Amino acid sequence: MGLQEQLERLLNAYSRHYDIKRDVQTEGGFFPAEAVFYLRDEHYLVRRDKRFYAVEQHEYAYFHTTQALDAEALQILIDRSLQAGRAEVKPHKEHMCSFVTLVVLAETMTPEARKLLKRTRFRKNFRFALHGFMEYRAAVVELSAGRVESSPAGREVRKSLERVFNPRAK
Repeated sequence: MGLQEQLERLLNAYSRHYDIKRDVQTEGGFFPAEAVFYLRDEHYLVRRDKRFYAVEQHEYAYFHTTQALDAEALQILIDRSLQAGRAEVKPHKEHMCSFVTLVVLAETMTPEARKLLKRTRFRKNFRFALHGFMEYRAAVVELSAGRVESSPAGREVRKSLERVFNPRAK
């Protein structure tokens, strides 16, 4: 399968829980797709108008495909997706967390890009975490080697990508 078919396969898996947007223009670039997740949980006291508390969780996932991924290109993608995701995050008293995720499908990845991916970390608390937090996650699917690499915060994303691209993996 080519890169475009692999991207369609991945977006099909994401479409069960995410809203998919195609051909997303961001400041400084372009992503073939974006997936947006929103979850709100409310608890009530006796009646609905007596809300006890509510929490919101968001995720903004950006997708990119490339034949060969090097460290310079990965840094550009990280900066662009982080900037676009931070613009989407709107903290308030019911905001629990927001995740900004970058998923890159690449035929090959250089060792320098792998090192950069392992070092990538970003987390921000809003008002001492009273208005929640934001965390950045990144993952790269290296199709030629059949492996998925991720940043430290992206372990959960890596596991779900492994299930999509290798259904027999547990």
